[in-house]
Amino acid sequence: MSSNIRETTEELLTPILADLSLELVDVEFKKEGKNWYLRVYIDKEDGVDLDDCTAVSEQLSEALDKQDPIEQAYYLEVSSPGAERPLKKEKDLLRAVGKNVHVTTYAPIDDEKVFEGKLVEFSDNILKIEIKVKTRKKIVEIPYDKVAKARLAVIF
Repeated sequence: MSSNIRETTEELLTPILADLSLELVDVEFKKEGKNWYLRVYIDKEDGVDLDDCTAVSEQLSEALDKQDPIEQAYYLEVSSPGAERPLKKEKDLLRAVGKNVHVTTYAPIDDEKVFEGKLVEFSDNILKIEIKVKTRKKIVEIPYDKVAKARLAVIF
């Protein structure tokens, strides 16, 4: 995705989301098949609903039409990040303490690169995740700079 499209979209979204007391989770611009999609993921403390998504979509669409930063035709989608919300910023991780997470790392830690369990602490740029190893529970410490991707996890 062109970082310019992402940056422009984020700039246009900032006042819209502030007015609606919403938070930007992520912006994607990608081609799927022969179509391009500009996807905006929004959230708030008690979750977003269809009215929130509609309001953002209408206002962002108008702002994009005025600025016209995207040359090709595309579909605009505004939605909630869902139950398995990505954790992209440090504040996302702080809010996720006590919840189940799925974390992948750039390099192995204890010979593993994928960890799923409860985030028990995030401080001093270290994630502490309680994972199950067979019948035991173990705390794994993951340096924040080693995290490739993190998201909330729905564990059954």
